[in-house]
Amino acid sequence: MSANPPRRRPWWLGLAVIAIGAVWLQQGYALPKSGGYAGVGPGDFVMLVGAALIVLGLALLAQIARGDSFEPQEAESAEAGARPSRKALLFAAAGAAIPLLTMRPLGFPLTAMLAFALVTRAFGSRRVLFDCAVGLALGIICWLGFTRLGVTLGGALPLAGW
Repeated sequence: MSANPPRRRPWWLGLAVIAIGAVWLQQGYALPKSGGYAGVGPGDFVMLVGAALIVLGLALLAQIARGDSFEPQEAESAEAGARPSRKALLFAAAGAAIPLLTMRPLGFPLTAMLAFALVTRAFGSRRVLFDCAVGLALGIICWLGFTRLGVTLGGALPLAGW
């Protein structure tokens, strides 16, 4: 009998990545496949991401099957025994979900500002005003860039009528 019990393998992780990739593929298939003068539509990009996620999920399953360990490496400067931060996870999830609630009423720049500030908070930033300013600047730059390309992201500030 061995002294060390066999380690549990996180099969669910690889399967979850594959499932997420399948959802992306399915949703990308429903989007237009060609668009404008470029000939590449939004569905193509979403399907490419979905296919990449499936490939990465399969690679992860192969690593799990080989018995590779998923311990933090020295270069990551991570504490192996540290517990995950639920607070950070909630801030990051809120940053990812906020566009679903605020894109139409607030517009792209303000939504980008909120999402950016929430995600930076999840990574430990305490400079709320600075993060909001950077997020707003990035949102405005992206909105202007997409508008010049002819992609409609709605008004910059729909509540103000812009």
